[in-house]
Amino acid sequence: MREKRIIWSYLVVFVCIAGCKSGKSNTPDDSYDKGSIHVSADESFKPVIDSQVQVYEAKYPEVKLNIHYKPEADCIRDFGVDSIRMIIITRRFSEAEENFIVDSFGVVPSQMVIAYDAVAVIVHPMSPDTLFSMQEIREILTGKFKKNLIPVFDGLNATSTVRFIIDSVLRKDSLTSKAVAARKSEEVIDYVARTPLAIGFIGVSWIGNKDDEQQRSFLTKVKVAHLESKDQPGKYVQPVQANIFTRRYPLVRDLVYILKESHKGLGHGFSGFMSGEKGQLIFRRAYLVPAQMEFNIRRASLREESRD
Repeated sequence: MREKRIIWSYLVVFVCIAGCKSGKSNTPDDSYDKGSIHVSADESFKPVIDSQVQVYEAKYPEVKLNIHYKPEADCIRDFGVDSIRMIIITRRFSEAEENFIVDSFGVVPSQMVIAYDAVAVIVHPMSPDTLFSMQEIREILTGKFKKNLIPVFDGLNATSTVRFIIDSVLRKDSLTSKAVAARKSEEVIDYVARTPLAIGFIGVSWIGNKDDEQQRSFLTKVKVAHLESKDQPGKYVQPVQANIFTRRYPLVRDLVYILKESHKGLGHGFSGFMSGEKGQLIFRRAYLVPAQMEFNIRRASLREESRD
């Protein structure tokens, strides 16, 4: 009897230890300042998201943010995968998508607009056409423009740029069969640089930061076109911060993070960083418009002084 009691005692201890180990393995071990998570991000925003990651990982050396850059539709599909904690895209989740996440993972996803971006229109450096109205842009996209200009995108489906153009510009019209699909934004720039009749559509994050050495090199290959201002017909503007903020530039879109995390882990830490002061300043330095930081626009005038 004594031996049986000893055996049962060992079994009870073993089950308790096994249960504790099992419970421990199911408990997330990441926090805002340590651990590793996977994030799917829209490829259109790679330069500025890389900057966010670089600063965050430098601040917290025990953190590893694994960013997977993909077309927007792939990011949304990834959110249904258990290992993907966060996605960064250009639209909010729909109610049906949110319900799917709640039913599948038991977590209500949180989302926030963290910056405002624009779709830039680029042309060959020798192109005589650098001013376009939105009617002319629609004609180019549908193949009805007076010149045989070739629209170029970072893909012909699944990307945020194409979705934005179809939803916000074309609406009920169809994209011309002449449109060319590059694999990523850098290839859009290269294609336009070597093709005089090409006109490219890319996120301004790739060519808007004149302080970035790589983006300065891109701007030697292509020209950024001016589009007709939304508030001043006949005036043409570029996708610079002031015009994105006031929405004078007609192709403005949101940058949104969507997070599914049931605990205050690394996903909460990184999302809080991007929406906080330091992250917002990174967006501003990248020449996007921070969505969680107040901006004041002041009018200024220049006065030339004559020199004797």
